[in-house]
Amino acid sequence: MTIPAAIPTLAASQEPRSQDALLVASLLHLMSHYTARGDGEQPCVKLASVIERHLCALSRLPSIDPVLRATCEQLADQWAGVVDAKLPAPAPTRQPLLARFMKGGWPGKAAPLAS
Repeated sequence: MTIPAAIPTLAASQEPRSQDALLVASLLHLMSHYTARGDGEQPCVKLASVIERHLCALSRLPSIDPVLRATCEQLADQWAGVVDAKLPAPAPTRQPLLARFMKGGWPGKAAPLAS
């Protein structure tokens, strides 16, 4: 009995996967981990950031379908909003040391009196 040529061989089925398939698979994996969390546990902002980056990378693939590209771009924008909303507020900027000194803003020290 011979094996027909139409049946793929084991070697042919072990071809390296394309980058876009790997990106989609990893993106789905990350998204499922983002939603699966314990009671009262807050979503992880780092994971949301990684999801956003994967969506951006997927949307930049040259061979990607235009509908999938547009979807990835829209979702990347939405995930960027999630990341921005979860990030802590930036610390207030401090004035340079010389500027604080010239204004007399040292705690416990009085500004020089004008004569």
